[in-house]
Amino acid sequence: MNSPCNANQPIGNVMTKQFSLADLSKLTETELVGDPNLQISSVDNLESASEQDASFLSNPKYNEAMKQSKAGVICIDRKTTLVEGKNFLVSDNPSRTFQLIAEKILASTGQASGFKGVHPSAVVHETATIGKDVTIGPCAVIDAHAKVGDGTEIYPHVYVGVSAKVGENCTLYPNSTVRERCQLGNRVILQSGAVIGSCGYGYTTDPKTGRHTKLEQIGNVILEDDVEIGANTTIDRARFKTTLIRKGTKLDNLVQIAHNVELGENNIIVSQTGIAGSAKLGNNVFLGGQAGVVGHVSISSNVKVATRGGVSKSITQPGIYGGSPVSPMAEFNKRQVLLRKIGSFVKELASLKKRIENLENS
Repeated sequence: MNSPCNANQPIGNVMTKQFSLADLSKLTETELVGDPNLQISSVDNLESASEQDASFLSNPKYNEAMKQSKAGVICIDRKTTLVEGKNFLVSDNPSRTFQLIAEKILASTGQASGFKGVHPSAVVHETATIGKDVTIGPCAVIDAHAKVGDGTEIYPHVYVGVSAKVGENCTLYPNSTVRERCQLGNRVILQSGAVIGSCGYGYTTDPKTGRHTKLEQIGNVILEDDVEIGANTTIDRARFKTTLIRKGTKLDNLVQIAHNVELGENNIIVSQTGIAGSAKLGNNVFLGGQAGVVGHVSISSNVKVATRGGVSKSITQPGIYGGSPVSPMAEFNKRQVLLRKIGSFVKELASLKKRIENLENS
């Protein structure tokens, strides 16, 4: 049997590994249909793939593209009809299979930072505590009494504030910020531009002058284990307690989390969503893009809110919701159907009105 890694191939500045289909089947625990000795050295989409590429089909609407594809192997599910003369890796989740292959083929060379250890231009306060095997890139700043756990990688121009804590094996990408007293668990990822612990948005207004006076936000933010925060996403520190993101929750780019919010475990919050102050979400909550949640409401576990959904009151029952304000999806869809017919309804009402007027005048 061929070695799992037979050769290195360059793609741009990234080195890749070459695998036989037999190796890929074993590595991904999938059923192979086709030539076990064919070598795969890269990945691509169905339309562009060559005989050296792996690709995947996760949506039946691309069946024709799959049939025409020149890919060396295609990851499919068990319901997809096989095409004679092609190679397939069959599983329950072809998208996941493809992801595993991509990660195996694309080596880390050219992806991880070239800087190791503490760069000479980094500024680490003498009272900070730095764990083992930590990377701190150029121009990063670790402030007084901050703690950074073992194996964490801090990219250039990152700021870790006074008395902040960063757990083990975290990754803080360039220009991300962890403000004072905020805490990150283990394996937390901050994408570029993420700000953890920005000041909550709170003011008092003088009724006579209309002048706004800032309410100092003296709480913090806690991100539990395995949380990922997208690029340019901001999470405000609490006014005096904690803004809390529980383990496994993933936030997309450009998300705003206000002060005192609590997100449960394994939430998915999609881009441009805003959650106002003191809202509380349960576990496995999904908020589609541009959704909005008003302050001081709660959302039950296992709730999905569709894109642009507006949550103006607490949601107490699991389910799928849509619209603004949100309602159960079945109700929302019925209203949408009626709205699409509103033009004909107006014409019908006008016709009925005219008939009534004619009857009254006769």
